[in-house]
Amino acid sequence: MPGIDVASTLERTVRAIPEGVVDEILFVDDGSTDDSVDVALSLGCSVVSHARNMGYGAAQKTGYREALAGGADVVVMVHPDFQYKPELVPAMASMVAFGGYDLALGSRVLLRGAIAGGMPRWKWAVNRSLTHLENAMMDASLSEYHTGYRAFSRHALETLPLADNRNDYVFDNETIAQALWMGLPIGEISCPARYFDGMQTITLMPGIKYGLGCLDTAGRYFMHRLGVKTSMLDPDGRTLEAWTEGERVER
Repeated sequence: MPGIDVASTLERTVRAIPEGVVDEILFVDDGSTDDSVDVALSLGCSVVSHARNMGYGAAQKTGYREALAGGADVVVMVHPDFQYKPELVPAMASMVAFGGYDLALGSRVLLRGAIAGGMPRWKWAVNRSLTHLENAMMDASLSEYHTGYRAFSRHALETLPLADNRNDYVFDNETIAQALWMGLPIGEISCPARYFDGMQTITLMPGIKYGLGCLDTAGRYFMHRLGVKTSMLDPDGRTLEAWTEGERVER
């Protein structure tokens, strides 16, 4: 669970994960100024803290690297802001462990889960527009590229050149592009989403930056299809073991 200042929602998220299905819950604190770390520790979570805010993508890199070092075979990433249903962790993990997928995505738009959960219609429209464009440019057929609910196989995390990806929200988009390029099996499951007062959500300017980053990712993928190499899709790029940026404090 990568997050910053999520003390108000962290407990609900952790307690909603079905008991007995995970070996470890790891909270990656990305420079919180509230009680997020104390709450996580009180709930029995393992904690790795960035000494300063480094970004959503950077927090994921730290989390995946720590999970691999701990011997994980399946890693599920769920946001600690309680937007996605933690109850689906067993289903997400099963898709990887038993379903033959290297990457499983919890899609908010299958069965109209996003609208039913309260996603603003303008965000839904942007989500759908970007997804359709990315599918066309990357020759794919995913229902959503912008979900923050994901499960990875160990093989995927050891293979994808994630260390060279951006440290912001576009990290998610680049990860999918890399998985598509390398031919890793990707599965999707319908995931209801919650939108409520006080939840964390991307604001206008970061949202515009994210959208432009997604278009850049799709553009680089398209150029790669035409034979123009881009480092983001280079299978010889840096894996997570090579990523050493930033500062951490001990668990």
